[in-house]
Amino acid sequence: MDGNGRWAKARGLPRAAGHRQGAESARKVLRAAGEAGVECLTLYAFSSENWRRPEDEINDLMGLLRFYIGRELGALHKEGIRLKILGDHSAFSAETARMVDEAVERTAANTRMTLAIALNYGSRLELTNAARALAARVAAGEIGADDIDETAIEGALDTAGLPPLDLVIRTSGEHRLSNFLLWQAAYAELLFVDTLWPDFDGDEFRSALQAFAGRERRFGGR
Repeated sequence: MDGNGRWAKARGLPRAAGHRQGAESARKVLRAAGEAGVECLTLYAFSSENWRRPEDEINDLMGLLRFYIGRELGALHKEGIRLKILGDHSAFSAETARMVDEAVERTAANTRMTLAIALNYGSRLELTNAARALAARVAAGEIGADDIDETAIEGALDTAGLPPLDLVIRTSGEHRLSNFLLWQAAYAELLFVDTLWPDFDGDEFRSALQAFAGRERRFGGR
């Protein structure tokens, strides 16, 4: 969800205003995804590299996360949406981590749709942690080295249990994955749009789904 800062700068507003508008875009896209029957929507909200940003911006982002969990959790639960977290949100403040844990627990039994939010997430770290976990199982004698295959690796990733990734959308004109779901995106369709995230709404999301539907996916078969 890229472009919040540029959106705010173009309007002479603080970056926090761009993040707030970006959060509203996330609500619109989630609603459109639910209406379209999307099984799982993943939003990259805070990367493991975002700690390099100014402290006041990080605090604004954490405050915004707490605000929207408090405001939207009831609606998410009522609509049957399960919340799943990718990454290590325990690195956040105790209050933020507690709110996230409670939201995950409250929605755990919901089955209509999954909203996965990547918090303090980086795909290379995810793969590193998966390798360490599997190596530890080998060292403990639980599995043999020959048991480590694609299925075993996928089961050790943060996305274990989620459906295969079909489409990656990146906004704001950037044309790279930026350490997001690198393993999972191996056969996903990639869509790069110029729209800044705060201007990305339900119509933009539906257009992205139409573009995806028009692609022929061969998975190396021909």
